[in-house]
Amino acid sequence: MAVAKKTSSVIYRGTGRRKSSVAQVILTPGNGEIVVNGKPALEFFPYPTLVQDMEQPLEATGTKADFSIRVVVKGGGFTGQAGAARLGIARALLEASKDYKPELRGKGLLTRDARVKERKKYGLYGARRSPQYSKR
Repeated sequence: MAVAKKTSSVIYRGTGRRKSSVAQVILTPGNGEIVVNGKPALEFFPYPTLVQDMEQPLEATGTKADFSIRVVVKGGGFTGQAGAARLGIARALLEASKDYKPELRGKGLLTRDARVKERKKYGLYGARRSPQYSKR
């Protein structure tokens, strides 16, 4: 028989995507710690600027110390993962309170960044790089 762990009754969820990364975010009332894939955010991401980027929705709404955040992120590189986590946090905050929508929308934090890598075309070296032209 499995023993159920006691968790706080209020949980807000959000899913964020960026490039090929997908982040599932769980917000619970807490002390402001951010855990990404079981590690503290500063330990998981190689640059502190990525953690600052991920915390933008919390700073915009002034709720940095009000929630504990757990993020499970898969796919892509660490920049895309940080962007996916940012969108997931913004969506979870919106689920927590609809009053945050003007601040989040005004800073562009609720818009999914649709830019992805362009595909390679035949006859070219990459998406756009063509072979060198030879006149003779």
